[in-house]
Parts: sequence; C-alpha cells; structure tokens
Amino acid sequence: MNPLVLIPARMAATRLPNKPLADIGGKPMIVRAYEQAARSGLPVAVAAGDAEIVAAIESIGGTAILTDPDLPSGSDRIRAALDALDPHGRHDAVINLQGDMPFADPGLAVTCARLLEAEPSCDIATLVAPEADASDRANPDVVKAVLALREGVRHGRALYFTRSTLYGDAPVWRHIGLYGYRREALERFCAAPPSPLERREKLEQLRALEMGLQIWAAVIDEAPLSVDNPADLEAARAQVRD
Repeated sequence: MNPLVLIPARMAATRLPNKPLADIGGKPMIVRAYEQAARSGLPVAVAAGDAEIVAAIESIGGTAILTDPDLPSGSDRIRAALDALDPHGRHDAVINLQGDMPFADPGLAVTCARLLEAEPSCDIATLVAPEADASDRANPDVVKAVLALREGVRHGRALYFTRSTLYGDAPVWRHIGLYGYRREALERFCAAPPSPLERREKLEQLRALEMGLQIWAAVIDEAPLSVDNPADLEAARAQVRD
C-alpha cells in the first residue's frame, strides 16, 4: 500500500473564521498540522480552498494544492487535490487528516494506513477514543461510534455513528474525524449524493455506510485537541506556552 496524507483546509469556518491561519505560538495552525503530519514519514500535502493557505504551506517548503473554494466538503477537497497531485493513481490510499488538529500524533495517520492494509474488507479506516467524561454520552457535538469490537481487540467494524445519547455499561467510543480511504472508495463516496441518514445526523460517514462501504475503526487512548471555537484556540495556545 502506498498512502498519501492530505489535509483539507479552507478559510470560511463558521465558528472560527480564518481558522487555518490562526496563530498558535508563532505559527499558523495549518502549518503546525502539516508539520505534525510530515513526521509520520508519509508524503503530505494540503488541499487548500484559499490562496492564503497555499502561501502559508509553501513558505515552509511544503506542498499545497489550490482547490475550488466552493467544494461542499473536505472529502471532495481531498479528492480534487488527489486528482491534481497523482493523476496516474500511484497512491492507492489517502489519509484525510484534519487541519484543525495542530498537535495530532503523527502515528495516527500510520494507524489508519495499517488498518486498511490489515483488513481487506475495510474500505475506510478511522479512529475512536474513550469518552472524556460521562457528559459526552448526551452531548450532540460529540459523535459516537458504535463498533463490533471483540474483547481484547483494539479495532473493529463500525456499525453506526450518531450524535444521540448511548446507554448501557459498555464503553462509549468518541469518533475522531480522521479517515483513511482506499482510493476507489473515496471516488465512489464523492460521486454519491448525500444520503438520508447523513442529512438527518449531519454526519457524512453515514453516506458511506448506506452505500455499503465498510468502515473500520482503531481504538486510540486519547482524542487529540480539535480547534473548533475561540475557547479551543486559547487551549491550543496555552498548550504551546506550557
């Protein structure tokens, strides 16, 4: 398997405008995300929706592809960047990392790539972590993954993803929005329209499940910090200061 890491990013974030260029300890957030991803040892590029993002990445010698700013999702953005970077199909897998996770462990991309390689039936690989606290179960902003997970095994097939409350004594897995796609799965996914469950839950991974694609998830110990609002940004800046 020959994976390529792509990081979609655009300036028009609703809750935190111009988020990719937000300063964290003297570096734009997208630069920190890129540098972390590069430490994985895999080839990395940014799928940018704006020229300012391309300029930030190229200023450190990185690779960025300018894509149509009107593309509807990060998945569509990485598909467009993949076609531009690798038109001949040399990369058979794509790891979609998030540009708003500036401190994500570089090993997360490798974990997704290894899961794709280890499970032939896996079309899309992703990650989950244990709930941070009990309030996660009822928080609609925390996406929960329902997995077919055997005892003692740290990866399993995803049966569903939901914003709804989950009950019972079993662990509740918090979904982390990093994905590894087989190239043909990404192409099929992006060619399909939003599905009924996707529109209902506002979770695009449900489109893949409704299409019959298999999503597998690996368990990691802790979710990386995701910068979604001004409070998260201040937490990221505090992490650098500490």
